[in-house]
Amino acid sequence: MDENTAPPVPYVYLYSNGMVHDAQPVKVVSSCNLDIYTFPFDIQNCTFTFNSYIHLAMDIMIFLGKSAENITKKSKNVMTTMGEWELLDITSHKDKYGHDDGQYIDELSFHIRVRRRATLYVVNLLIPSCFLITVDLFSFLLPPQTVDRSSFKMTLILGYTVFLLIMNDLLPITGNTIPLINVFFSLCLALMVTSLLETIFITNLLSGSADFSPLPRWVRVFVLQFLGCLVCLPQKTKEPKGSDIKFSTAMAQRKADEGPPGEMMLVAEGKAVQELRSLGRDLQAIRLQVEQQLCGSKSSKEWIQCCLLKVKPSKVLFIFISVLMYASCSSIMLNCSQPDPPSLLDALRPVFTLSSIRPVMNMSTPTNVSIDFILFGILGVDEKAQLLTTYIWQKLEWRNDFIGWDPDQCGSSRITIPRKLLWVPDVVINEFMEKNSAPFVPYSYVYSDGLVQDEQPVKVVSSCRLDIYTFPFDVQNCSLSFNSYLHRMAAMQIFPTIPVEEILKFSQEVMATMGEWELIGLSVKKLQLPASDGEPYEELRFFVTVRRRATLYVVNLLIPSCFLITVDLLSFLLPPKSIDRSLFKMTLILGYTVFLLIMNDLLPITGETIPLMNVFLSLCLGMMVASLLETILITNLLCGSAHYPPIPRWVRLFVLHFLGRLVGLPQKPRDLEDTVFQNPAAQDIKVSFLVAEDNQAPGPKGPLDEDKALQELRSLGKDLQALHNQLKKQTSGSQSSEEWIQ
Repeated sequence: MDENTAPPVPYVYLYSNGMVHDAQPVKVVSSCNLDIYTFPFDIQNCTFTFNSYIHLAMDIMIFLGKSAENITKKSKNVMTTMGEWELLDITSHKDKYGHDDGQYIDELSFHIRVRRRATLYVVNLLIPSCFLITVDLFSFLLPPQTVDRSSFKMTLILGYTVFLLIMNDLLPITGNTIPLINVFFSLCLALMVTSLLETIFITNLLSGSADFSPLPRWVRVFVLQFLGCLVCLPQKTKEPKGSDIKFSTAMAQRKADEGPPGEMMLVAEGKAVQELRSLGRDLQAIRLQVEQQLCGSKSSKEWIQCCLLKVKPSKVLFIFISVLMYASCSSIMLNCSQPDPPSLLDALRPVFTLSSIRPVMNMSTPTNVSIDFILFGILGVDEKAQLLTTYIWQKLEWRNDFIGWDPDQCGSSRITIPRKLLWVPDVVINEFMEKNSAPFVPYSYVYSDGLVQDEQPVKVVSSCRLDIYTFPFDVQNCSLSFNSYLHRMAAMQIFPTIPVEEILKFSQEVMATMGEWELIGLSVKKLQLPASDGEPYEELRFFVTVRRRATLYVVNLLIPSCFLITVDLLSFLLPPKSIDRSLFKMTLILGYTVFLLIMNDLLPITGETIPLMNVFLSLCLGMMVASLLETILITNLLCGSAHYPPIPRWVRLFVLHFLGRLVGLPQKPRDLEDTVFQNPAAQDIKVSFLVAEDNQAPGPKGPLDEDKALQELRSLGKDLQALHNQLKKQTSGSQSSEEWIQ
């Protein structure tokens, strides 16, 4: 695929029997269809095919100099560097590259099998990934009530993306196949994202299930009793509801208030008992409210039991783990002194002196040039420079009117001549942008009827107007335009040698390398274009249609982006009062930017159009930033709305009543009790009412110590009542705050 850059050896050995010994070092940059599906445990089989580029087997035959076993043994003994590759063996076989006329070119193929040393990749890629996914599994042992498990998992995902960024250079990038190790990494990332979503769901249940509707009976029977028995989930005993506790407490207090008739006579003791009962009611209310916050309702516990049954990590996460055209002319007949090649070459010497002019007897007769090529490889596409690099086998045929001989007289119907001794048409590829660096072939075939056949490999670096708007699902249509750079249509006419369908079929059969591109079409169009002097010239334009294999980009770009944006959307299930949701989203944005940094080399860079893929990635980042700003606003409302002024009436009507009904927002009733208790005078009214009751109670005044005890009890009751009201205010919030939050 490239020219030999090894040091040249200028000498050859000549032996007395006519044998020539030529030895030289060659740095081979060759095409090889690599199969990296089992990377890093892959074994590659590459081929070196030795053949004459133009001479048929009747002219040059190729034989094996030594056995393939000896070549393998000698190569292993002298090999000084292999890097990460180990030579396994070298085998050989002879083949025939046939022509339509039954003639063929002799070929000798060597198959070189090399194996990749996988230790580096196992130590640096597989083992750390297994460690991180194990940490993610064991993170389910963290208590979600006391540890922010979601931030832990988000940090773990961020660490994993940084790890992939560091190890990105070790991973192969090809469009032919997706290596299993890339699938493994994507699966690990998907498991971590799934685990994070699971944690968000668990946290939402643990923090918000108290506000959920009661668990349906069929769900309780099927999940808790049936599936719970299968996974040995302990059954929790039914507990009395909070309203039952309040009711039984009130009945007990009422009976205690009534008391036996004999105790009504003890007035002083009754005052103390009343204060203690009032104090006990406040303590009972505070205890019930705290228990409800810490333990949750029976419905909340059932939802959490279903959640714990649903997210057994060991059961869920371990499940997931490719007719030639002639022009009529009269030629000069050459005479050979002997029927052998030296005589034929000597007879051709006068023709070599005419190599500077177009080989026609009459300058008004055009030279017909037939062109065809075989597309051997698609080496790459440079979107930024708008270049397509291909490797073709080019074939030109034309007739030299100065050449003609009798095959019987000269002993042969054809001979190979150095190209520099003949006139060669100035056919160029207009889109050519760099020098041809393919191996040089110095010879051309000359036939007895004057037909000249010239073949050579060409590494074409051509300009191509690339449209990457639909990247990575884009189809590119590039052109290769063959024409004479100087000769006009009256002097040179160009024709295709064979139908373009055969060129396409044969190119697909012999193509050795395509990378991420697939050849899907080939067409040709003959054009007559005006030159600067007004005379037309002919151009033969081949259109090469290639399609990008999108699997690599879907797996490495689209699917992870969808995972991360899904995590960002579902992160709104995290309770903002107990989880720092803004820190979680900021970590997610940081992880996404690291992910984009990892995949930066996969994205095309061009200034002409913006691919839809780039728009999609920017949109995902914009959605994450908008989600973060939204979270900041929500957090501000939740924490600071108590200090906001009452919501305007028109906003309440438009947002809560009109828009709220459109999105199914439940209307919360106005809590009058909270409004009353927000008044600081309410406490004084209640306390003064209790004092008035005590003053109106009949009975003699007790001693001074008893009055002090009552005063202390009343003071303690005031403090407990204020504490109760403050706790209710913090847990339920004011009416204005609730409306802002809604």
